[in-house]
Amino acid sequence: MTGNLSQIIQQYKNDQESVYNTWFINNEERLKAFRSIRRGVLQVIEDIKTKKFGNDFKGTSLEFVLTCIAEQKQIFEGASHPFYWKPKLRIPDIYENESNKILFGQFLENCLNAKNEEQIIKEIIKLDSHKIKGLGPAVGNILYFLHPTIMPPFNTAIVNGFNALFKDKKKLGSWTEYLKIRETLLDNNKKFCNDLSLDLGAIAGLLFEIGTQKLIIGEEDYLTENDRIKIEKLIEKRHNDAKKEKEDEHLHSEMQYHLLKIGSSLGYDVMPASNDRSRSYLNNNFSFLSLKSFPKLPREEDALNSVKLIDVLWFNKGTSEVVAAFEVEKSTSIYSGILRLTDLSYTIGKGRETLYLIIPDKREKDVVLQLTRPAIKKADVPIKYIVFSDLRQHCDALCKFGDSHLIMEKIAKGV
Repeated sequence: MTGNLSQIIQQYKNDQESVYNTWFINNEERLKAFRSIRRGVLQVIEDIKTKKFGNDFKGTSLEFVLTCIAEQKQIFEGASHPFYWKPKLRIPDIYENESNKILFGQFLENCLNAKNEEQIIKEIIKLDSHKIKGLGPAVGNILYFLHPTIMPPFNTAIVNGFNALFKDKKKLGSWTEYLKIRETLLDNNKKFCNDLSLDLGAIAGLLFEIGTQKLIIGEEDYLTENDRIKIEKLIEKRHNDAKKEKEDEHLHSEMQYHLLKIGSSLGYDVMPASNDRSRSYLNNNFSFLSLKSFPKLPREEDALNSVKLIDVLWFNKGTSEVVAAFEVEKSTSIYSGILRLTDLSYTIGKGRETLYLIIPDKREKDVVLQLTRPAIKKADVPIKYIVFSDLRQHCDALCKFGDSHLIMEKIAKGV
């Protein structure tokens, strides 16, 4: 198995359209998601503690968390489905049953604060002992974003890939099976840590590729005609997804460029997200438009890491005072962008900065819905939005006629 697995891993890594290359490696949206999801989990815990957690999945802080997870590329598609409230079946029983709701909140809090794997496993076993109807190892997807080097993601495709790779018959829906899968993954991940990563997302992505038959590990001669047709359709979908992803990245870079250009023209120091400095748009390198380094701020490193991932920041010239912040959202969760802007407001903000979401025209209804959520309104952080078409159309005029960051109000919309 060792030699064969080594070859499979290399095949996985060499495929430019595998989730390893499209999701795991050098993906700023993946990195941003960790803090957003952590913040979301904290909100779930707080809502349960204060009895503000609803009796349906829709509209709860848990929906925000699972939406952020589900939008993390194809590997997490469907991550929210196990948490939908199914009234006829009364599952998962964490909405109407108050004691189960509290147990779930305590489980999340204890796992969030856990310092090692023994503590997390202890919490899983304790939760499993309560036999909460419909609440199974799909929760592992939340745990992954809290402890990525300890807990692997979990879904049907990953289990199918595990069974195919290790000639096993593990089943969905069982925490016991999840923990056994985890042990095998950790053992093999140690053997191939130089080829994969300490982050278990890499090896989970490998299982996902095998489980969806995007990566064939057996002899193709054994495939039926129907299998071949299915695989061809999957490959075609994969090509289309990769093409769409490149188009989205290009559009994201375009919007960042417009914002950097406008800010610079207005006389501000400008900065793209820390992992976007190497980007460019139409041969205009972001590094040539922006500061050489992020201004020094006397704040906790964890908070600053979140702020540094905001897509574009404008600073008063020669200072560390933020006057405007912009989050460009394409197909990812609008809620995660709101959280990052809120983080900035609470950590380094002085109440005078303006905060904007930059969104595709077709997502205007989505952003209005998110900004009017009670949890967002309660935060009392004024966030407006600008649609792509207006930013593109008016970029040159804003550069020419603007005299301060307030010129952006001309094309911004509020709720």
